[in-house]
Amino acid sequence: MTANGSRTRVIAALASLSLLQAGPAAAGGDWPQWRGPARDGVAPGFVAPATWPDKLAKVWSQTVGEGHSNPVVKGDKVFIHSRQADNEVVQALRLSDGGTIWSTSWPVPYEMHPAAKGHGKGPKSTPALDGASLFTLGISGALVSLDANTGKILWRREFGSEFKQTAPEFGTATSPLVEQGMVVAFVGGLHDGSLSAFDAKTGETRWSLKGEGPGYASPILAEIGGKKQFVTQSDSSIIGVEAATGKLLWKLPLKTAYNENVVTPLMAGDLMIVSAVEYGLRAFRFETQGGVITPKEVWNKPESSLYMSSPVLAGGRLFGFSDRKSGHLFALDPKTGDIIWAGDGRLGENAALISAGDVVLALIDSSELLVLKAGAGAFTPLARYTMADSPTWAHPVPVGDGILIKDRTNLSLWTWRPQKPGNTASPSSY
Repeated sequence: MTANGSRTRVIAALASLSLLQAGPAAAGGDWPQWRGPARDGVAPGFVAPATWPDKLAKVWSQTVGEGHSNPVVKGDKVFIHSRQADNEVVQALRLSDGGTIWSTSWPVPYEMHPAAKGHGKGPKSTPALDGASLFTLGISGALVSLDANTGKILWRREFGSEFKQTAPEFGTATSPLVEQGMVVAFVGGLHDGSLSAFDAKTGETRWSLKGEGPGYASPILAEIGGKKQFVTQSDSSIIGVEAATGKLLWKLPLKTAYNENVVTPLMAGDLMIVSAVEYGLRAFRFETQGGVITPKEVWNKPESSLYMSSPVLAGGRLFGFSDRKSGHLFALDPKTGDIIWAGDGRLGENAALISAGDVVLALIDSSELLVLKAGAGAFTPLARYTMADSPTWAHPVPVGDGILIKDRTNLSLWTWRPQKPGNTASPSSY
């Protein structure tokens, strides 16, 4: 490298460091993984504006590529995993202005199932960020570790030698998580896969529960019956797996048409909330006898069955988006399943929900963002915004006084703060 090249890298690094120190973080802290810090769709520390404006202002927009993968945030860095032509691309952008810090790509040829061509070739899985490492799970099931500061690939695992297929029929959508130095990911294909834990530093397998294939849901970490465990949907079951060993602790059958088990489980106190298309929205409580953990159904709401959207808790209520009535939002009491209100139908195919203080943000796949008062007695949105001119499947991510929105190919930052002409600063610096 030339002296000028070295100087340029040093200047860029110092500029990046300055922005990292001064720039905004995600609401209440970082947004390091699928559905936020606790994987429950809650944005801690979010402070909504006193009055939502008629329109949100766009701070910046960057073309990043195709895919449903959600952005993740650390300090003034936004990481996004997407597709450009036949390559999967991971990029680090500045939250303050959308500028590129680094970009790393690798070839991923992929043919989408004809029934899902409208969704594009992904990726659909959201990265997990842990310290200085970023972990991605591609559309075809390759697990990759990258240096979050430079974009350098640290290790890569592919599973073609272990399974007949390395992804479900409609592509990998389950998102990895990091726990105690392990990267936990559901790998493999239809009815032939494993929920596995990999060493975060080396990529070596620590444990593997083989058998069923991955669903499209993502695992969560929960303590049930005094045991820390990963809870997720496979392509035919809901399972609880001991975090330290990978031992199967309990299983519930879950059969859906086309093996579309999509909804990430949610813990509401001692209740586990789960759903799937035509399965109903169900709550289970766990009984433990002689060391055996058994889930017992508490309530079931068939009319509130979920398809691709995962629910959130806000203001003591559970908010969800059902595929019934051609798509409608609802709120219910998570303890009893009693419905508090059900919104209008024909809203869309999907809603990505975030619990943000005393409001719920619902991003419909048609690119409409609804702001719902958590304590409202009816479906009466506080505000409705059009966020893009293409579909929006990724979750919105609250950051300071703004919201990150990923549409088909672009990542944009929006704010409710008034913008000065030509101002490209971050929302929280206004």
